[in-house]
Amino acid sequence: MDKQIKYVLTDIEGTTSSVSFVYEVLFPYFRAHIQDLPKLSLINEVKQAFSEVIEIVEQEENKHITTTEEVLDYLRLWSEQDRKITPLKALQGFIWKSAYEAGDIKGHVYEDVPPALNQWRANGLKLGVFSSGSIAAQKLLFRYSDFGDLTAHFSNHFDTNTGSKQDVETYTGIATFLGLEAQEILFLSDVVAELEAAKAAGFQTIQLLRAGTPAGWSNTANSFLEI
Repeated sequence: MDKQIKYVLTDIEGTTSSVSFVYEVLFPYFRAHIQDLPKLSLINEVKQAFSEVIEIVEQEENKHITTTEEVLDYLRLWSEQDRKITPLKALQGFIWKSAYEAGDIKGHVYEDVPPALNQWRANGLKLGVFSSGSIAAQKLLFRYSDFGDLTAHFSNHFDTNTGSKQDVETYTGIATFLGLEAQEILFLSDVVAELEAAKAAGFQTIQLLRAGTPAGWSNTANSFLEI
């Protein structure tokens, strides 16, 4: 028998927020402002991310790049390919931070999400986010959302530094970190491969069927309020 759920872990893209927001707003904004990154090169995290880009290119292509322009070219390419690469995600977060703070972008969140988060917390559940976007980018989306600052709802954030969203071990590690049995955690996502990995780790799972998402899982919901 399923254990009582104590913790809800949610994906973002296609789950709390529309895929189109990411592909039609966030990614194009990053590419349009990628030339701003060299101005931030004195920031340690930016410097570190540039070094990681150089290392990844060396590992993947056995090619040594040396100029800032070459680094930016790879970041632009990886963004177009939607590569789940940690330095890309980190640098996207820096560009998006300026956009959110200036009011150029508002984080898209489905209207059923805030009332469900309120309800779950009122029922004593803890909530967390697991997305391939960096933790900084996750927090920005929810802080500057269409429904105001939603960050207080979430106790934890996990990103690609935790591991791949399609690896069983990643979810096992999250459960250990949270100090919970896997079956006490409910994972919400639109992606079947992620749900498979979470289920294999022992999590309870539900697939969100937002517009354009084909049903491919035994447990599905069209909105957070159905859960």
